[in-house]
Amino acid sequence: MIELRNVSKTYPGGTKGLDQINLKIDKGEFVAIVGLSGAGKSTLLRSMNRLHDISEGDILIGGKSITKASGKELRMIRRDIGMIFQSFNLVKRSSVLRNVLAGRVGYHSTLRTLFCAFPKEDVELAFQALNRVNIVEKAYARADELSGGQQQRVAIARVLAQEAKIVLADEPVASLDPLTTKQVMDDLKRINVELDITTIVNLHFIDLARQYATRIIGLRAGKVVFDGPVSEATDERFAEIYGRPVDEDELLEKKSAGHTALEEILQ
Repeated sequence: MIELRNVSKTYPGGTKGLDQINLKIDKGEFVAIVGLSGAGKSTLLRSMNRLHDISEGDILIGGKSITKASGKELRMIRRDIGMIFQSFNLVKRSSVLRNVLAGRVGYHSTLRTLFCAFPKEDVELAFQALNRVNIVEKAYARADELSGGQQQRVAIARVLAQEAKIVLADEPVASLDPLTTKQVMDDLKRINVELDITTIVNLHFIDLARQYATRIIGLRAGKVVFDGPVSEATDERFAEIYGRPVDEDELLEKKSAGHTALEEILQ
């Protein structure tokens, strides 16, 4: 489904965002990407749908190079990739329904989408998506009237209406409380399992990565330093990802004090 071949990203000034990344992600996987801030997590995710252009290498989506694609071909590849952001990226003054219908933009002409002239089938699809994340009753509310958790569920509904085959979620629960975090992660896991949608999520929270993912990829300074099943993601392996060993007593003490993000624990 996704293949990265010797992918590097160098920012102006010479900073390496990604350094010779080689990965294959199969259809239906739920992958958590973990690492400290600045490790390259967001750069990696945004390179997969070409929000960031890479400096070297190639990225294949369904066997097609998104790196080399342009015009109609690029739009067609991106149509299969849904993106969920930490900040939700909704049009705050528009209704929930219109925000979900934005997922259909890639299927229609600019003129039709400009006037929000979506066909009946698209509207039905949008309602089905809202129902799947249990927020259909808010269809006609303004997006800025919703809580953060509700807004994130609208963002999930938008990628469902898009009929994306891949969902990329960049820190989707970083600003949410624990209860809302569980609701959003449950939604992501459910669509992954029920619809066989490949799901890749950037997370700071070790417990969430272990609970929801089937595979964990650890980044450090733009390089993959761990890639394996959740069963192999021990505290010791996480400590290697984050750059220093963790004393077990210290880890337990900080966890009991309410620290849940491993990055926070290791500071």
